[in-house]
Amino acid sequence: MTYDEWLASVPQEFTGDPLWCMEVYRLAIFAADLAWHDVCKLAQDRHTVSLSDQLYRAIGSVGANIAEGYGHQSSKDQARFYEYALGSTREARGWYHMGRHVLSPEVADHRIRLLTSITRLLLTIIPAERGYRMKEAPTPYDVAPTDLLTHAPLPLATDACPAT
Repeated sequence: MTYDEWLASVPQEFTGDPLWCMEVYRLAIFAADLAWHDVCKLAQDRHTVSLSDQLYRAIGSVGANIAEGYGHQSSKDQARFYEYALGSTREARGWYHMGRHVLSPEVADHRIRLLTSITRLLLTIIPAERGYRMKEAPTPYDVAPTDLLTHAPLPLATDACPAT
């Protein structure tokens, strides 16, 4: 699945919202859609079933917090929710790292790089909203989103979650 294919599948009712103009939000929603396949694969292995739940919650929190922050009037409130999204992004990267043994290395690497790209964007947005620099030491978050959007690999298992 490519990013362009995915974009074409998103309903206009969703894309017509001004929030859709934020690249970081679009990437977060793309990552969440891809994560559905990954979560299903992880849930099939008894060793990673609880990891799949944690990943699903973390990855869903990224886009949700960006949307929540976007809806606030004050920059300080917006920045706070963007910081929550940043924490969830980093958490999701950790879950992908731990799930790399069940997901293919190609899938885990792609998702980690996509989340790193989201981290880079959030680290640019947050200080601008807050009006000051982040205390965090400079880190080379230099993953270009375009590298990640040409092909988003899916796990090797079935696309559907197992019946419960």
